[in-house]
Formats: sequence, structure tokens, C-alpha cells
Amino acid sequence: MLLRCLKAELMKCRRSPVWLAFLVLPLFPAILGTFNYLGNQEVLDSSWYSLWTQHTLFASMFFLPAQFGVFCGWQWRLEHTDHNWNSLMTAPVPVRDLCLAKLILGTGASVLAQACIGALFFVSGKLAGISVPLPPEFGNWLLFGALGGVSVCAVQLFFSLAIRAFAPPVAIGLVGGILGLLVTSQGWGYGFPYSLLCIGMRANNPTMEMDLLPFLLSVLAYTVVFTGLSIRYLRRRDVAAE
Repeated sequence: MLLRCLKAELMKCRRSPVWLAFLVLPLFPAILGTFNYLGNQEVLDSSWYSLWTQHTLFASMFFLPAQFGVFCGWQWRLEHTDHNWNSLMTAPVPVRDLCLAKLILGTGASVLAQACIGALFFVSGKLAGISVPLPPEFGNWLLFGALGGVSVCAVQLFFSLAIRAFAPPVAIGLVGGILGLLVTSQGWGYGFPYSLLCIGMRANNPTMEMDLLPFLLSVLAYTVVFTGLSIRYLRRRDVAAE
């Protein structure tokens, strides 16, 4: 049944304008970061590492949380419109599988977002005249950035489920991203879901030694807790549409 739910979610994604967010939003931090790098090379003199700090500072704080907010909001938006909620709740499908299918799609979105960031980072570096090889940590930044994004998607999916309007969950994502950077700067990043995105990508600090176990436990905890809250919400929700 989970596979059928996942196929249904993928069908809804076909020809959807939501994918434009994955093509357009990553361009902004890449352009802003590259120009900032080129304009401050007397200070930013560590080639790829310096460029990464400029790209991820904008991406992890503004654009990625907003991107996940849009994607997760769109996933539940279709269920909230017209009478789709009634059809969803009366379908012979376990609500657990419905939530897990959306989470799996969110995980794919997180991986795709990091792939776009990685590709734009490489292209930007070459256009900026960086000739040395990519840092050996590059794949690690993208992998753990994607894992941090999964926890953000789990949180955003819950808010998008509980709040019928589309805009508030997106705003929560933006505020969460800004707070994530502030919380990380205070040393409490492993306890806040949006900070996990910054920590995983090593935003603004590519040589940082990450505490792997606290990071993975926090990602797992937020993903499980908020997915569980979504399942509980659906199980207790009246089937009548508002």
C-alpha cells in the first residue's frame, strides 16, 4: 500500500509547477554567493572553501527552508482544496502510508535540492576562475545537508497538514531557517531542526568538525516525532471538510 501511495504522490508531481522552485530558487544563493566571493577575494582567499561559505550562507538560511516550505505546502495543498480531504480520509489506505509516502517524496526533494546546489557550486567556481580540484569534503557536505533537509521536511509536512492555508507554513520555513542560523551560532544547533540543515552543509564553516552521533540522532528524532504527529493528527481528524 505504501508503494501505491508513493506512486500516487509521484503522479501528482508530474507537470506540477512546484518543480520550478527547484530550478529557480537555487540560482539566487549561487548568484549572490558568487558575486560576494568575487567582490571580497582579498578576504575570501580559500578558493572552493570560501565560495562554499558564500553559497551556503544564503541557501541554508533563506532559500532552502523556503523551498522545502513550498514543496511540503504544495503536497498537502492538493488535499486541502475542494473535497479532496474527504476523499483522502475515506480511502481504504492507512494514514501511516499516506504520511510516509509524502515523507519519502520530501526526502527525494532534499536530495534533489542538494544535487542542484552542488552542480551550481561547481559551475560557479569554474566561472569564478577556481582551477584547483573540488575539496574532498564536498560529497560529505551534500550528503549531510540532504539528511538535515529530511528533518526540515518532516517538520514542514506536519505544519502544512495542520495549517490549511498555503502561505503560513512557507513563512514558518523562512523564520525557521533564520532562527536555525542564530541557534547554531549560540552552540545549540543539534537541538533545533532547521539548524541541522546548516550544520550538515557546514554553512559558513566548511572545515567544521561535525559531531556525527548527535547530528544523526537529532535528524532521526525530529523525523520520527513529526511524522508521528502527522499520523496522529490524521487518525484523530474528522473526515468532514471545513
